[in-house]
Amino acid sequence: MPTTPATKKSRTVIGALLVLVLAVAAVAALGVTGRVTLAYDRQAGRPAAILEEIPGPETGPACPIDGRYVDEQPEGLRPDVLDAWRRLRAAAGEQGVRMCVQDGKRSVGQQQREFADAVQRFGTAELAAQYVLPPEKSMHVKGTAVDVQPLESAAWVERNGRALGWCRRYLNEEWHFEYHPDYVAGCPAMLPSAAGS
Repeated sequence: MPTTPATKKSRTVIGALLVLVLAVAAVAALGVTGRVTLAYDRQAGRPAAILEEIPGPETGPACPIDGRYVDEQPEGLRPDVLDAWRRLRAAAGEQGVRMCVQDGKRSVGQQQREFADAVQRFGTAELAAQYVLPPEKSMHVKGTAVDVQPLESAAWVERNGRALGWCRRYLNEEWHFEYHPDYVAGCPAMLPSAAGS
């Protein structure tokens, strides 16, 4: 039976509609399973994409002070944290201290990979959590933490960062700092590790 132009057109329209329905169903299924975010986090009266799903850079160029590290761009940090980071880096620069962001913002997926690698390296989730937290607990995922290198620069941040809202949080991570505006009044007590023990 020969195909007419009208038949071809109707098959094309039906095919396109079928693809659209399947795509909507797939996105809805991913939303229900938590594999895609379909919501907005309202902060200060304005909608913003959920920060946990925003990826940070996977790496960066070599740190110009110490080539063993990288210097990631602080992309993806919460806007107030990014401003605070720039103020911190400027204050350090005024005192002749340079620093690199070895690690900053991570998405849920990036953090999950880091955590899975740590579990493989240390053997258990409990041991891994002393150095890398699962995504739901990580301040890197929330966009409020940076890992500063080299350690001499991190030591400067530990001595001077509180005035700008930056505090070291873990005894076993000399490089890990978190920002909160309330920290200018005093840093919380350091935990032995990210796992709290």
